[in-house]
Amino acid sequence: MALSFRLTRLAGGGRWSTCCSLQNGHRLALLGSGRRVQCIQMFKNYATQAQEKTTGSASPPQIKRNVAAEITSVGKAIYETGWDEKKPKKPAQPQEAGLGPNLSKYIPDEPEQPKKDKELDTQKTKREQMRDDMQDYIFTRYFNYVKNYDKVLEKNFPKAMQLYRVFFDGVTMFFADMKRFLKISRIANNSPQGVRALNRQELELYMQMPRDMMKVAPALIGCSLPMVGYAFFPLVFYYPRSFLTPHFWTLQQRAEFLDYYIKHRLQCNKSVFRCLQSKLKSLAGHPHHTEFECILGQLGSGTHPTPEALIAVKDIFAEGPYSLLGMPRKHVKCLIKMHGLPNSIFKRHRLHEHAFLVHYMDLAITREGGVHNLSSEALRYSCYLRGLNPANLSNEQMIEWLRNWVKVSTSIQGEHITLFLHLPILLGYNHPNNWKTIYGHKTDGV
Repeated sequence: MALSFRLTRLAGGGRWSTCCSLQNGHRLALLGSGRRVQCIQMFKNYATQAQEKTTGSASPPQIKRNVAAEITSVGKAIYETGWDEKKPKKPAQPQEAGLGPNLSKYIPDEPEQPKKDKELDTQKTKREQMRDDMQDYIFTRYFNYVKNYDKVLEKNFPKAMQLYRVFFDGVTMFFADMKRFLKISRIANNSPQGVRALNRQELELYMQMPRDMMKVAPALIGCSLPMVGYAFFPLVFYYPRSFLTPHFWTLQQRAEFLDYYIKHRLQCNKSVFRCLQSKLKSLAGHPHHTEFECILGQLGSGTHPTPEALIAVKDIFAEGPYSLLGMPRKHVKCLIKMHGLPNSIFKRHRLHEHAFLVHYMDLAITREGGVHNLSSEALRYSCYLRGLNPANLSNEQMIEWLRNWVKVSTSIQGEHITLFLHLPILLGYNHPNNWKTIYGHKTDGV
């Protein structure tokens, strides 16, 4: 009995006196009945209930936790949100990431940037700005130096820079004319009229550009080769007349070289005139033999026939020894040199092509309004192309001579092509400017 009271007192924690008398009496009756075990169990349950009421809190239910699964879920959430320890980012909410409320405590909060990091970033920004300013200054000065480097070279090496400018400008003009030539060639090939559809300037370029391309090709190829170009470039400019075209010549060189070429062409006039005289006897039975004999006599006496007289004897050049196929080889060779054509195998074809191109130029001049509408430069080139030295001639003198030429040229047909080839002799053999070019101050006749 005493043991039962002690156990009850220990379980109740000293609060036995607070229980009601009815309960104490009931418990004593149970103890008195001899059921000690049941009473002890009842007292333990009562003590537990009393302790719960005293503390006023209930222990939460025990939940079995799977630690490995929770760690895996937290790691997956951190990986998906892209959280990095060095670069903190705002993590997603647990509900958005698909995590339960119990896992929200495992997601790290956004770390705050310390003041030291801000100071370091500020210092880095200043350093980067200083570096960028320094780079801008260096590159600006460098570009300005390179931009004005040609002036430095021109000051230190004036002759070398002059050659460089001449070569650079020449290449630019040459390729521009080559593009125009390709365009003109397409027009001539696609047009039903052929080269007749071209104007005077296009015809001049169409005739001259193939020769210039063949002449300047070795110079351009040699200068572009590695190592060889260093030795070939000075050689080209040492002999510009042989390796280069008028695109690369200076104004002084152009005047000198054109005078050189026209002089060599005019030196063949006498040979062509002798060939005409040598074949005159073979035309004794021709209806225009007498008229043509008078024309040759005028040339020998220092005068020129009129355009009308030449048109009247044009049939004498349609056949016989004065035709293109009937002329001897020596006569053809002299005509090639007199017209300044390259010496090739197909000499007669060259003469035929040259004659028709110049004839089409004369027709184009007529379509464009006449000779008097040409500029001074065009007049000089037209006279030079047709065998008259334009040096020291006025525009009126050149216009008068070209009018006689065009009048004869536009009055002949294809079978009279050799008359056209001999017009430099028939209209310019005794011209004072040509005579002075060939013989200088000599005044002796033929």
